[in-house]
Amino acid sequence: MATALTSNAVLKELNLSRSTFYYLLKNNLISVQTTESGRYVWDKETIESLKALLAEKTEIEPVIETPKAKTTKINNRRYLGNKYKLLDFIKGTVEKECKGITTVADIFAGTGSVASAFSDKKLITNDLLYFNHICHVAWFGSEKYDEEKIENLICYYNAVNPQEENYMSLIFADTFFSLADCRKIGFIREDIETNYKENKINARERAILLTSLLYAMDKIANTCGHYDAYIKGASFDRHLELSIPLASNDNNENNQCYNEDSNQLVERIEADLVYIDPPYNSRQYCDAYHLLENVAKWEKPEVKGVALKMDRTSLKSDYCTSSATKAFEDLISKITAKYILLSYNNMAEKGNGRSNAKISDDDIMRILSRKGKVKVFSEDYKAFSAGKSNITDNQERLFLCECYDYSQKEVIQSPLNYTGGKFKLLPQILPHFPKDVECFIDLFCGGGNVGINAPCNKVIFNDNNSLLRFMFGTFKNMDKQATFELIDHIIEKYGLSNTEKYGYEYYGCNSAEGLAKYNSEAFLKLREDFNHNTNIDYNYYITLYVLIVYAFNNQIRFNRKGEFNLPVGKRDFNKKMREKLSSFIDRLKSGDYKFESYDFRELPNEEWNDKTFVYVDPPYLITCATYNEQDGWNETLEKELLKYLDNLHERGIRFALSNVLHSKGKENKLLIEWINNNIGKYRVIYLDYTYSNSNYQTKDRTSKTDEVLIVNY
Repeated sequence: MATALTSNAVLKELNLSRSTFYYLLKNNLISVQTTESGRYVWDKETIESLKALLAEKTEIEPVIETPKAKTTKINNRRYLGNKYKLLDFIKGTVEKECKGITTVADIFAGTGSVASAFSDKKLITNDLLYFNHICHVAWFGSEKYDEEKIENLICYYNAVNPQEENYMSLIFADTFFSLADCRKIGFIREDIETNYKENKINARERAILLTSLLYAMDKIANTCGHYDAYIKGASFDRHLELSIPLASNDNNENNQCYNEDSNQLVERIEADLVYIDPPYNSRQYCDAYHLLENVAKWEKPEVKGVALKMDRTSLKSDYCTSSATKAFEDLISKITAKYILLSYNNMAEKGNGRSNAKISDDDIMRILSRKGKVKVFSEDYKAFSAGKSNITDNQERLFLCECYDYSQKEVIQSPLNYTGGKFKLLPQILPHFPKDVECFIDLFCGGGNVGINAPCNKVIFNDNNSLLRFMFGTFKNMDKQATFELIDHIIEKYGLSNTEKYGYEYYGCNSAEGLAKYNSEAFLKLREDFNHNTNIDYNYYITLYVLIVYAFNNQIRFNRKGEFNLPVGKRDFNKKMREKLSSFIDRLKSGDYKFESYDFRELPNEEWNDKTFVYVDPPYLITCATYNEQDGWNETLEKELLKYLDNLHERGIRFALSNVLHSKGKENKLLIEWINNNIGKYRVIYLDYTYSNSNYQTKDRTSKTDEVLIVNY
C-alpha cells in the first residue's frame, strides 16, 4: 500500500532536487509508478528501487541542479494600456456607483488585470488576441489543476538545455531572443502541446504552462517593451526562466473566457457590468505582440519583414482605424447590461498622429447617452510614449453608463416544454418581482423559464429531478457549437427527421399531421439505447435532450424503473427549437447560474438575506402533470411548503408563490386557508391564464383555472 509521504518529503529523503527528479523521469533514466490521476506512488519498494537507480546515476546530479521555481502574479508582464495601476480607481468607482453587481464582463481584457479586481464575481473575459485569452484561462478558468504537476513541469523546463533546432531557433535566433533561448522556447512549447494531446495535462494546466512561458519570454525579450522591433547587436545577458503562475483553484465555476471580436460577442452575453477598454489609437496590438501570439497559437506560420511578423489580417482591430466610432456605436447598441464602464483617456490631439485618440469625447457622450444616464470620472495617468509625443495633463477617464433598458432584456424560452412552465405567464409575473435582488432562487425550476429570465444574473436553479440539473449543466459547460454538432450526430445516427434541413415533404409528412409515423421506429431505438446506457457523461445528457425533443409534447416522464417511457411526438429539432436552445445556452454561459437537485426543504439557505428572492412554483396539489404522477406531490408536502414560506417571511426573505386556487371543479382548501390566515402579511395577485393546452386528455378545456401569485412584499 502507498504511504502518506508526499513528493517533497521523498525528494528530501533522497537528497534530490525536484528539477533533477523530473529530468530523470522525462528522459526515462528512472521509473516511478503513478496512480490514474498522475500522482506518484511512494511505497517502500518504490523508494528503495529509486535509491538503487540513483546510486548508479549520481554523476548527472551537478549538471542539472537548479533552484526551486519562482512564482509570478497576473500583473507581472508588460502591456500597452495596462490598467493595473488604476485598479483602485476603477474598483472604487464601481463600488460607489454600481449596485447589485454579481457578473462582470471585461470584453477587451488584455492582461486581465481589471477582471482580477472582480475575482469575487462571475467573470466573462474576452480578447481578440489568443495569447491574452490563454492567460485568462490560466488566471480565471474554473477547471481544477494539479499544482504539484505544474511545479514539476516548470522545474523540468527550467532544467533542460535542448540542442536540437526547432521553429523558434530556425526563425528567431539572435533577434528577440538568443539562439539558446529560442531552442528552449520552441522545445517547451512543443512539449506542452504534446502533453496536452496525450492527455497528460488538462486544458487549464496547458493554459497555466503557456502563461508561464509567455511571461518568462516577455521578461527577457530584446525589445523596448513590444515586438515591433528588436535591438540589433544585443548581448542577451538574461535567459529564460519560467515561474509558477499563482492561479486560484477556487475560481467561480461559471467563469467564461472568450477569444473573439467583442462586437460579435456582446450579441450573446449579458452581465451586470460590462467593462470596455478598447484600443485608443492607431497602434494595433497584434503588431506590438505578434511574437507572443505566434508562440501561443503555435501554428508555425511563415514570417516576413525585419520584425519577422506573421500574417495578422484577422487580428486587426477597427478601434485602431477611422472606423472606431462606428464600431463603438455598434458595440454599445448591442450590449445587455445594468452598467457599462468605459475607460478612455483624453489624448485627443496631444500625441503624434499614431497616438491620438480615435473616438472623440463628443461621440462617446452621444453614443452612451442613448443607452443610459452617463457620469464621467477622471484620474491623472502617465501615458505610454515612444519618444515622439509631447503629452501633458494626460487623464484616464471612466465613463459610467447606467443603462435604461436592462430591465427589459429579451425574454427567452426554455428548450424544454415542461408541463406547467411559466413562459406564457412571464409578462404578468416578472413585473411583480423586486428590482433590487442580488440572488434569485428558482426553488422548483422545472424547465427554467422563470429563473433564466429573472431580473438578476445570480440564480440558483433547484429541482429534485437530478437529470434536469445535469442536463442544464451540460448546456452551460459544453461548447455551444459542439453541443449542436452532437445533437445533429445523434439525429443522423438514428435516422430521425431533420425538417430544418430537409423540410416535411422529404419525409412524406406535413406540418399538420406531424412526424410521429416517420420517427416512431428510430425514436424507440434511441429510447431503448438511452435506457440501457450506463455511461453517464455529456453524451448521455445530450441524448436525453434529443429524446425529449422527439417525445410526445416534448415532455419528460420516467417509470418506476427509471426508464424514459414517453412515446414519439409530432415534432423534431426544427428551426424554432434550435433557436430556443441557442439563446438558452448563451444566457446560461452569461449568468452566474448554479444547478442543484435538493428536496426543497434541504436546499442550503443559511446565507440567504434580504437581497435574496425565492420564486416557488411547486407541483400543484389539485392538478395532474407527468412530474406529479405516482403520488409525487401530496397534502403533507403542501403543508411543509407553506410552513417553509412562513419561515422565509420571518427571516425577512422575500418570496413569490405560483399556484392555483381552483381548477376543473377542484379547490385547494389548504392554500385558501393559509391565505386567509395571513391576510395583511401576504398578497394574492390573480393572473389571467389557463393551461388548456397542457393536457391533451382533458375533456373540459374551458373550465377556468384560478392561477395566482402570492407574495410577501
